[in-house]
Amino acid sequence: MSESIQQPGIEAARPILESAMFEIKRVIVGQEEMLERVFVALLAGGHLLIEGVPGLAKTLTVKSVADVLGGTFQRIQFTPDLVPSDLVGTRIYRPDQAEFDTELGPVFCNILLADEINRAPAKVQSALLEVMQERQVTIGPKTFPVPEPFLVLATQNPIESEGTYPLPEAQVDRFMMKVVVDYPTPGEEMTVIERSLVAPPALSAVLPVEKLREFQNLARRTYVDPAVSEYAVNLVNATRRPGEFRLPHYAKYIAYGASPRGSINLIHAARALALLRGRTFVVPQDIRDLAKDTLRHRMVLTYEAMADTVTPDQILDAVLSAVQAPRIDMAREAGA
Repeated sequence: MSESIQQPGIEAARPILESAMFEIKRVIVGQEEMLERVFVALLAGGHLLIEGVPGLAKTLTVKSVADVLGGTFQRIQFTPDLVPSDLVGTRIYRPDQAEFDTELGPVFCNILLADEINRAPAKVQSALLEVMQERQVTIGPKTFPVPEPFLVLATQNPIESEGTYPLPEAQVDRFMMKVVVDYPTPGEEMTVIERSLVAPPALSAVLPVEKLREFQNLARRTYVDPAVSEYAVNLVNATRRPGEFRLPHYAKYIAYGASPRGSINLIHAARALALLRGRTFVVPQDIRDLAKDTLRHRMVLTYEAMADTVTPDQILDAVLSAVQAPRIDMAREAGA
């Protein structure tokens, strides 16, 4: 293991991250997996797409994270009448100065909430391509960097088709993870009702942006064994060539497997998850826990899959069962 990772760094990070999670849980009930994935995205510097039916606290979670983070936050409600300049900004002619001035859009912030992102047409969604990948916006002849860290947390509703537009594949691929949110349990829903009867608590900014940058650097130094990286590559490769992994039955359902960004983001997300769980190294279970969230939106299925109601998650379940995870000596990794 790299000697650059020091145990005191992990010990300093854990209580602050746990405190930030606890602060958010004062508002959000349940949704443990979604909350964990949000923090993985924060630590890995990746963008997150959250999908779920209305009323599952998707928007509230992102807003609560922004309150706890303490950085700049902007929310864009995506609608069919938006134009790209509503997001990134535009050039305005000033007659009194006889020159053009640049008005920067709401993407210039630390956390951007793209609410119901699939309600805007493709040209608006595509306006986010440059800023999501390169952390900059080009307006006219000038290029403007966005603040660091910069994260896009987008939500979408899967049950409505009227007035919605599927996201371009190139943009979907730029999201590190796609998290599918389910209904709360009856007990959790009772707690939600009880909390709705009183005023919501004011959240404290317990995770400053400067501290988040430190933790992001710490996550980048988390050790990844070559065998774990190979495991991630094999999982992604199985979505492209299922026949080579004893899954020939699924070949007819897959038009395109996950892109190379799938394996890259799977490793980066796993490093952040390891840090979140208090480890200085990645284990195969980190890869398994994040495989669906990282790969489901990068697979393009055939019409035959739609006819047979086969979903990406079903294929990924088969892939996770077929591809053998490596054995890692955790005692050796921890002591290396």
